[in-house]
Amino acid sequence: MAEENSATGRLIAIGDIHGHAAALESILNAILPGPDDTIVTLGDYINRGPESRKVLDLLIDLSHRCQLIPILGNHEEMMLDSRDDPHADLRWQSQGGDATLASYGPNAGIGNIPQAHWNFLLSCRRYYETDQFVFTHANYCWYSKLDEQPPLLQRWLSLEESPPRAHLNGKRFVVGHTPGTIRDYGFCLCIDTCCGFCGRLTAFEMNTGQIWQVEENGELDAE
Repeated sequence: MAEENSATGRLIAIGDIHGHAAALESILNAILPGPDDTIVTLGDYINRGPESRKVLDLLIDLSHRCQLIPILGNHEEMMLDSRDDPHADLRWQSQGGDATLASYGPNAGIGNIPQAHWNFLLSCRRYYETDQFVFTHANYCWYSKLDEQPPLLQRWLSLEESPPRAHLNGKRFVVGHTPGTIRDYGFCLCIDTCCGFCGRLTAFEMNTGQIWQVEENGELDAE
């Protein structure tokens, strides 16, 4: 069932952050979220960048300032899997998890991650649906119901690996995961603009088309 954001507030999606707290802090300062706004973060909050711990702290703080809808990314999935599986832990660290652990201090391990951060990751959703839009991390199956979407598509397969098609429900999908420029297919919008790959972090207001972009160091791009 579709969920409604506030009738008076904005509906804003934020792309992949990848441990760049300066970029997240700067874009939030530009957006200035209020209690009536709904912010949908599209996943991949951690790994690669130097400040994954601070990114999670900023997101937890943001959840008290607006209606925050955090989507689960493949990097968060790897981190959650690593808690009880040494093989998953090795995989996670090889995909940028080593930088995430380093953000918790020298020689930090899984045991150094605070429970509040695990709770936040466990609260992340597979998707978020409104009357007009569906938000998920990576991709989607155009003919499957939302509650039957394959996890591989939702969190792992890029738009190059599985080109998007209009979903049977007629709603516009909003995704991250596939780095590049903003790509608008009409029925699908991708706003992963390479934060974590020497690119930018992007936020997109769904109802007006307003765009905010910042560099990884937090420098706001001129409009």
